[in-house]
Amino acid sequence: MFSLAKGNEEEEVQAKAQQDGGGEQVSAADYDPSLDRREDEHKRVWGTKEDSQDVEMIEEEEEEEDVDDMFAVATTEKKKVKKVKRVVKPAAPAIITSTLDSAADSEGYYQVILGEQLDGGRYQVFSSLGKGMFANVVRARVLQGDANEVGKEVAIKIVRCQESMFKAGLKETQILNKLKQADPEDKKHIVRLERTFEHRGHLCLVFESLSMNLREVVKRFGKDVGLNIRAVRAYAHQLFLSLSLLRKCNIMHADIKPDNILVNEQKTLLKLCDLGSASDASENDITPYLVSRFYRAPEIIMGHPYDPAIDIWSIGCTLYELYTGKILFPGRSNNQMLLLMMELKGRFNQKMIKRAKFGDMYFDELGAFLSVEHDRVTGLDAVRKVHITKPTRDLRQRVLPPSSVKLKDEENKLLLSFVDLLDKCLALDPSKRITPKEALVHPFIRG
Repeated sequence: MFSLAKGNEEEEVQAKAQQDGGGEQVSAADYDPSLDRREDEHKRVWGTKEDSQDVEMIEEEEEEEDVDDMFAVATTEKKKVKKVKRVVKPAAPAIITSTLDSAADSEGYYQVILGEQLDGGRYQVFSSLGKGMFANVVRARVLQGDANEVGKEVAIKIVRCQESMFKAGLKETQILNKLKQADPEDKKHIVRLERTFEHRGHLCLVFESLSMNLREVVKRFGKDVGLNIRAVRAYAHQLFLSLSLLRKCNIMHADIKPDNILVNEQKTLLKLCDLGSASDASENDITPYLVSRFYRAPEIIMGHPYDPAIDIWSIGCTLYELYTGKILFPGRSNNQMLLLMMELKGRFNQKMIKRAKFGDMYFDELGAFLSVEHDRVTGLDAVRKVHITKPTRDLRQRVLPPSSVKLKDEENKLLLSFVDLLDKCLALDPSKRITPKEALVHPFIRG
């Protein structure tokens, strides 16, 4: 057993580390992932082009006086700032190609009525759990079936009534069944799919019912301060077990974040859920909007062929969030995400930039980063060249308290090993990231 909430002493240590680290702090508890859902949906499902292709470049260049740029290389020349104007194209409407269901809304989501029965009276819906990009989820009770099943609670994912979503639901079912067969004793912390059925043109996936997701856990037990380090260690161990099964089955989850990790009533056991974006590791077509933005690995943004190392990056972001209560990379765009990554980890190597499909969108020929920043005066976006050589705020500064705070040896050792694990999860070069197998024997996990 472990305590979820931090003790007073641990809270103080974390508060001092965050004060010392400075920089933008965004609460993990207050973030609403549904705000980004529509944007990502149009970009991924309907194939909207990468941000910068919607930016119209204005010809003139202005000289900028007295720029206070901590990253800029010392030079006697005045800086040129290129002004760019963003032309926002109207969002494509959600195309519903097979709305056979009068109970679906205009986007194909099933409009649930509490108390209604599904699958010929087998299940009765008693609450709505929310919606994601592919489906909405309800909690239901089993009314008919085996004696040991009746009265049991389940979660039912009702896939949107739209052809591409239906196909995605079938793919998720196939992946979940493959994982279930590879883990017959249910020891690898992947949510269990019990069965599927169809209801008014919607594919429905029936899952074991769990209590709440990790964002809700942070909100309840660690709002703005994060969870106890021993709780983070227990959760990390279980997450890497789930990744070891995914790796064994050659599957990428491609959307790991606190919202897609569920816990049981006692908050001691977690399960990785929502495999709607999952695929075989060989399916790695370049797409700059795979994975929710704050958890998106740099190789996805830059346009590299990616592999299961993208999930390790997402777990690194998630574990940092669980411990600190803050989002590690709260970038408003792919461009800003890369800047925040370099502030934490230093510059990308030149080889990685050159091999990237979108490398020249983010870096000039000399390796300077083309940071797109909003000019509040003109209302336009300005491209500023930023030269980053080493991190400005690394993980030690963000997680460890200042040297004036004395920790017990055991606590210090535990925090140092946590920082080391995060560092290995968040290597900019995916080939250098820790593997699930290596993570399971890391000192932080092994204890």
